[in-house]
Amino acid sequence: MSEEKRVGIVLVSHSAAVADSVAELARGLAGAGASVPVAPAGGTEEGGLGTSAELISAAAASVDRGAGVAVLTDLGSAVLTVKALLAEGDELPADTRLVDAPFVEGAVAAVVTASTGADLTTVAAAAAEAYTYRKE
Repeated sequence: MSEEKRVGIVLVSHSAAVADSVAELARGLAGAGASVPVAPAGGTEEGGLGTSAELISAAAASVDRGAGVAVLTDLGSAVLTVKALLAEGDELPADTRLVDAPFVEGAVAAVVTASTGADLTTVAAAAAEAYTYRKE
């Protein structure tokens, strides 16, 4: 799959700093992940804590390369905001998927997998599999 057709990744957090940092970490740990379109969508338009449908929509549009967009979220209302956008049907690019995955580990797995040219289903599965990573 060409670079233009890579799966895009959107990282939605209640905090712009957290979303930015997780995006930076995932890109850095992926190595070749710099070729993966990743966009943080954190906080509100005013820079406060919260979620913004407008920021999420803009981030998804910015990473859409025609191979789908995987959206990972941190907490409750971020999930609800993405679900509402998906339900509206025209606010997010076609083939946008909310991925049930841990935010940090899932983001790294998604970016690493997307960097191989994998399709959206494979990227989402890799991110979700991060739930099984044991730390003991």
